[in-house]
Amino acid sequence: MQTENRTLTKEELLKEIEALLSYKPTDTTTINPNYLDYLEIEDLKSIKENLIKSIGKLKEEDIEWLEQFKKYD
Repeated sequence: MQTENRTLTKEELLKEIEALLSYKPTDTTTINPNYLDYLEIEDLKSIKENLIKSIGKLKEEDIEWLEQFKKYD
């Protein structure tokens, strides 16, 4: 997700976190950008790393189980 050796901005990290939270390509998750006022770059990096670790553990059964709690419009 990160290209080159440049430091990602808070906004870029937030977008990557949103993408990780959207476990299905058809879903989108948005996080209120006002949280960026309270979170530091290191906080966002930690959240992203933990999500990457967690996503690796998801199994198909987990996704099916989570789907039952999703609200449909």
